[in-house]
Amino acid sequence: MANVVRSEGTAVSSTRTERAEAALDALTASPVTPDRPRRILEQALVFAGAAFAGVYTPGDDPSQLSLAESAGLPRTLYGLRDGYPTAGGSPVAEAHRTGHPLWLGPEQLADCPEARRTPSADFSVAVLPLAPRGGGCLLAVTEHLGGFGADDRACLALIARAIAVPAAAPEGDTGELSPDAFSLAMESGRVEVGDDLLRLFGLTRDDFDGRVETLLALTVPEDLPALMSVVEADHMSIGERELEFRVLQASGPPKWLRLRGRLLPTGEGRSARLVGTVADASTLRSDVTDVARVQRLAAALATATTVKDVGEAVVAALRGPLKADRLALAELENDRLVVTVLDPPDPEAWPEVWRTEWRTEWPDAPVRAMPTLAAALREGRSRIWPAGTSLEPALADVGPGGLAVLPLPAGGRMAGACLIGWDRPHDFSPDERALLTACAGLAGQALLRAHAFDAEHELVGMLQRTLLPRRLPRLPGAVAVARYLPTTAGLEVGGDWYDVIPLADHHVALVIGDVQGHNAGAATLMGQMRTALRAYAAEGHSPDVVVAHANRLLLDMETDLFATCAYVDVDMEEGTAWCVRAGHLQPVLRHPDGTTEIVRAEGGPPLGVLAQAEFPMTPLRLLPGTVIALTTDGLVESPDEDIDVGMDRLATELAGADPAHLGLVADALLTGAHRDDDVALLLMRYDGMAVRPLRESWTVWRVPEAVRHARRFTRRTLRTWGVSPDTLETALLVVSELVTNALVHTGGQVRLDLSLVNHRLRLAVADASPRSPVKPTSIGWEATGGRGILLVEAVSAAWGTLPVSGGKQVWADLVPGD
Repeated sequence: MANVVRSEGTAVSSTRTERAEAALDALTASPVTPDRPRRILEQALVFAGAAFAGVYTPGDDPSQLSLAESAGLPRTLYGLRDGYPTAGGSPVAEAHRTGHPLWLGPEQLADCPEARRTPSADFSVAVLPLAPRGGGCLLAVTEHLGGFGADDRACLALIARAIAVPAAAPEGDTGELSPDAFSLAMESGRVEVGDDLLRLFGLTRDDFDGRVETLLALTVPEDLPALMSVVEADHMSIGERELEFRVLQASGPPKWLRLRGRLLPTGEGRSARLVGTVADASTLRSDVTDVARVQRLAAALATATTVKDVGEAVVAALRGPLKADRLALAELENDRLVVTVLDPPDPEAWPEVWRTEWRTEWPDAPVRAMPTLAAALREGRSRIWPAGTSLEPALADVGPGGLAVLPLPAGGRMAGACLIGWDRPHDFSPDERALLTACAGLAGQALLRAHAFDAEHELVGMLQRTLLPRRLPRLPGAVAVARYLPTTAGLEVGGDWYDVIPLADHHVALVIGDVQGHNAGAATLMGQMRTALRAYAAEGHSPDVVVAHANRLLLDMETDLFATCAYVDVDMEEGTAWCVRAGHLQPVLRHPDGTTEIVRAEGGPPLGVLAQAEFPMTPLRLLPGTVIALTTDGLVESPDEDIDVGMDRLATELAGADPAHLGLVADALLTGAHRDDDVALLLMRYDGMAVRPLRESWTVWRVPEAVRHARRFTRRTLRTWGVSPDTLETALLVVSELVTNALVHTGGQVRLDLSLVNHRLRLAVADASPRSPVKPTSIGWEATGGRGILLVEAVSAAWGTLPVSGGKQVWADLVPGD
């Protein structure tokens, strides 16, 4: 039996080798065309089981082997480069020098000094020298266990003998261009074009300045992303590519053009020239147009990060070209289709059963109400029902003239489904069926990736929000709102933060900051800095001292990260403020007359940089109706916009906003924000206090009659304020106890503060000791002290302690009539 198996295996291998040889003979016997090397390489994918095949040849520089043509999966999946030095230690260079083929498995590749870390771990490589010796190498990659077998190697040897790659023209010398051809220098953006190509763009030779940007400016904006994926070297790999796009016309609808091009490399990581042709797509076969549509969808899905992005790409790729009346994209969650995009979005355009399930922005379509759809999802195949097919109402009303259901497979399961419906009878051509099937696979993988991204991004955002204030406090004489947007460029936690800190004597501290980096370390440090600033502010320090303490703390933490910060201490009673900046953006003020000002506040270095840094304070004047805006650089800086331009834009948008609705102002300022970085925004509108508090202070000297002097000051002040006699007597008792405690149990200066706000009297005594008074749990008749705090608690509406700079403040509130 074993001999029989070997005999059958030989027969099959011989047949495969003969078929490969016949296919290659037919290709080499045909007239030479620019795409013949690629077509030959594709035989390696068919007959040798290769996932990638490429040809490296010497270019103008004999010390370099450059990738001239390729087929299959992107080379970056396997860590392959555009070029290798001939004197290097790469397998390509070794086979080129020695003239001997190399067959390398995962173990040998792991020991290769020039191997790169790759997403695909287990693969094998074959490198075969091309004839004549020194003419380059054929490189093939397979993911089959065990690498290339004997029959695969025989096929690769046939392919290596058949390959003949046309030599690239020297840089700057592209020869005579055909009328529809172009040659683009990738580094400079200069392009040479034929006369017919210029006519397709509506240009004459005299109108054209030789810049590729001039041609791109004439294209439809929606087609630019896909087009840029071809004409930018960083986005295109070696080999031939095909793409359709539209150009604007002087009159009438845009014209469809088809670009076919290939990169001619010059070395490692740098493609010198893109050459190809541009033709009028209206004269071409429709099946090729469908291929271009799939390519455009693939290009759009490659940059789609969220589920919403995927839905928009699918709608753009399918609904218009297919002239469909409805398109729905939904994720499959348990037994429900959770709709992520509907086009059109109007609920009245969809079946009644869908409208009854319309709970939020989109409906949840129950699969159990659509057994035909459920069967299609179980089978995993695209299904098409022409007009007149008997279907359940939930499906029939989606496409009375024809319905296509595309299950979206991904990762061995169904990620969701795409429903496309027509109102008028629609005939499904074979080309449309092929287009739908191809798009379903692309959309399924993209939907799965986007769903994972959305879920992880929401988790990141939730973690970030737990490190920020859950809600902002109510402020006397002001309203504050804040917004935070996490970045969509990655899944790391950011370091932006904000805080609003109520302080003593109707002061409020506005804080905003940004810790360097986007990772767990930055988020942890952000939480520590926010807590530290809040603690230092509560102790009663001035703004420059608060920021200086935070700077020393960050230096003592011995972290490699630094932070920027803006701290504004606002006096709500006086309408004044002090601003301190530590490497952060300036505040922006919107004055009551609608004018805006970017405050030129003096600033110090970022926190955690210099131990002896100074943080100067800048005074601000706030009239009632003034809005102060603090933000991080994510709102005003991007790769396309300088930070000064962004600050001017923020000031302009703030000037045009209505400060009466501060939440709407914040939302409007974030509209169109670049999401490459975190964004924190803090706004406060100063309205002024309706009732100004009455305040007086007295320094208590340590003299024998200090308590009597404090009582006399209190009596005189409260009589001037018109306090009732009963409240006055209670106040004198409280002052006696608090001042006595401070003089007996602490050292240093003692200060008595009196304030009256809205008929609430506060008596406060500050001393130099940080220790709070302890209320005794029980007092015997023989005890000589300890009754003072119990007495204060009994006669006051509330009492407590606050930390102040270097000590504490013990306070008690009295409310007349209690």
